[in-house]
Amino acid sequence: MDSVTQMLLGAAVGEATIGRKVGNRALLWGAVAGTLPDLDVFVPLGDVVRDFTYHRSASHSLFVLALLTPLLVWLITKIHAGSRELRRCWMLTIYLVFATHVLLDGLTAYGTQIFWPVLSTPVSLSTVFIIDPSYTLPLLVGVIAALLMTRDSDRGHLINRYGLILSSLYLGWTLVAKVVVESSFRDALRDQGIAYERIFTTPAPFNTLLWRAVVRDQAGYYEGYYSLFDGDAPVRFRHYPSREDLLTEIADYWPVQRLQWFSRGFYSVSQLGQDVVISDLRMGLEPSYVFRFKVGEIGNPHPKPVTPVQLEAERDLALLRLVWRRVWDARVELSPLPDGARG
Repeated sequence: MDSVTQMLLGAAVGEATIGRKVGNRALLWGAVAGTLPDLDVFVPLGDVVRDFTYHRSASHSLFVLALLTPLLVWLITKIHAGSRELRRCWMLTIYLVFATHVLLDGLTAYGTQIFWPVLSTPVSLSTVFIIDPSYTLPLLVGVIAALLMTRDSDRGHLINRYGLILSSLYLGWTLVAKVVVESSFRDALRDQGIAYERIFTTPAPFNTLLWRAVVRDQAGYYEGYYSLFDGDAPVRFRHYPSREDLLTEIADYWPVQRLQWFSRGFYSVSQLGQDVVISDLRMGLEPSYVFRFKVGEIGNPHPKPVTPVQLEAERDLALLRLVWRRVWDARVELSPLPDGARG
């Protein structure tokens, strides 16, 4: 999730576990611990593919964070010497903040290597978008209440607890919605006679009412949308080619293999000028994808590998405005016509 949400979640968990005993210090250190795992983005790992695919690995491991917890608690009790007798409470609080951080990230499309190094496969349930106001707002209200209301009363503490409960219930809702939506997509694919290899479903930006499906086959991929308000309206899938032939000569190149593995096969290959580009289909909307990497150049006669370069993210604000309309109206088109079908 976004850094603001993770900071608020950390503060809320800190308040819920130890706030009654240490006051606003629980909010402060909860926010700090909720932010720490994401600081790995500032650690260069050699190239953009390594930076991209190793984010949320060791820094988001439940095992590594268990080892980090005593170090952070030592720092806290060093700064706040009067709370040393609460060391066990601090240990529980900080690890809960770490654990809720990585588990929340595991619900996004990006994925989180929460069991690293025992298991490096990212956990990615993809039930929430990386920014979701419906999840964040209850946390914000609870943290503000705990911060501003007098410690002579439990009112702020209780409001914070209710905010955590509401946000957790919302996550439970997204898990149920995911099951319902994915079943609807699979039924639509079956009814339309579409053969496929794998399917990936994820909420559209900023909500969990409209969902997107990416469906891979041997020639490329389909994109389709389903709103919980669609009723009997059929799901419209549009097919886009993926130029897998461009990877034939660079198939053994580590950045190519790494991106294929990290995306779990939900990627596209395209030619942009003389560049061979791999796009992660899980994060974005056709044709605007957040993570695109140049991994090769068209040579003579075959593509050749190059030092990977991350291309600027494609952002189409007009497309985002259409998302809200599509929630309520199944006639709204989000997937553009494939190049070969235009005109």
